[in-house]
Amino acid sequence: MKPQAAARPVSPVRERRLGAFVFLAPGLVYLVVLMLVPLALVLSNVFFQRGRFGGLVYEFTTENFTRLIDPLYLGVVGDSLKIAAVTTLIALLLGYPTAYLIAQLPPKWKTIALVAIVLPFWTNFIIRVYAWIILLNGQGLINSGLKVFGLDPLELLYTDGAVVTGLLYSYLPLMVLPLYAAIDKLDPQLREASANLGASPLTTFRKVTLPLTVPGVLTGSLFVFVPSFGNFVIPEMLGGGKSIMVGNLIRTEFLKARDWPFGSALATALVVVLVLLLIAQARAARRA
Repeated sequence: MKPQAAARPVSPVRERRLGAFVFLAPGLVYLVVLMLVPLALVLSNVFFQRGRFGGLVYEFTTENFTRLIDPLYLGVVGDSLKIAAVTTLIALLLGYPTAYLIAQLPPKWKTIALVAIVLPFWTNFIIRVYAWIILLNGQGLINSGLKVFGLDPLELLYTDGAVVTGLLYSYLPLMVLPLYAAIDKLDPQLREASANLGASPLTTFRKVTLPLTVPGVLTGSLFVFVPSFGNFVIPEMLGGGKSIMVGNLIRTEFLKARDWPFGSALATALVVVLVLLLIAQARAARRA
């Protein structure tokens, strides 16, 4: 009898690749099934026509793309960009000082402060938005307080300001956490060296702290801008339908107008804009 050949040992590189594949496989399957396949279906719908009573007619057309440059829809996109940009800017102005102060706390209080930041996420999203309706309506707490002091009530609900407030409240933690991570890992000796060289606290912040935390600023801004740009629940509830954003328009085209091809074109345009933002953020972070 011939002796059996010894089994070839698995190389360390191949073993690491096999282990990585085993751990990555569930996530990859999840992405393919629940993201890439629906996205491919949406992209395929763009080239078809709307049926007489909704749905799809499988006849090739490019009309859905030409409708995107209609001034009416460009205005909605412009309003969405404006509201998302204002929300992101305010979140940055509020989130950076908050993250900076948390980073200076003792370790025990850092944990407590971070839990307080993410605490709103433990409550249902719709309930939190309804809470703002109670605060901002004509008979809400704010206007009731104004009446106590003899002041006229303000029109706070169903305005762009209410939409920005709701978006800011919902997504501010997404700005604070990346900023905190970027600030907390800074070497404190850099700030000490800057102070020893005669720089004022403002100069140290402008020339040392801020440049080194630019990746955190970019990441937090992206985390706030992207969901704000595509949100449709908050504009519907706090804007009362007056503040129409891209998310509201896409939902209307799919569920009310039943114009699936044009709704798909809007969704595709939104995805393209977000991908371009991701590429811009990655390049800016590398340069920083």
